[in-house]
Amino acid sequence: MNLKPLADRVIVKPAPAEEKTKGGLYIPDTGKEKPQYGEVVAVGPGKVAESGQLVEMEVNTGQKVLYGKYSGTEVTVEGEDYLIMRESDIFAILG
Repeated sequence: MNLKPLADRVIVKPAPAEEKTKGGLYIPDTGKEKPQYGEVVAVGPGKVAESGQLVEMEVNTGQKVLYGKYSGTEVTVEGEDYLIMRESDIFAILG
């Protein structure tokens, strides 16, 4: 992947949408909800504070994160879907 996020931005590969319900029913493409979690694939260097110091990122590549339903900007690179979002759009790191 040839994307390098700037400042406090993170690139996330969303988890695939569920194909079936827990009861075993198949969900059509129009009824699938976008997942709200994914894996961090790239991290920017961090944000520069007003004091001029670099505030480092709290998330790292490879971590699974939980983010808001409408967070980030969807992009497609080399046939793969990704989200570019600010670190502040991430709610939690999944353990």
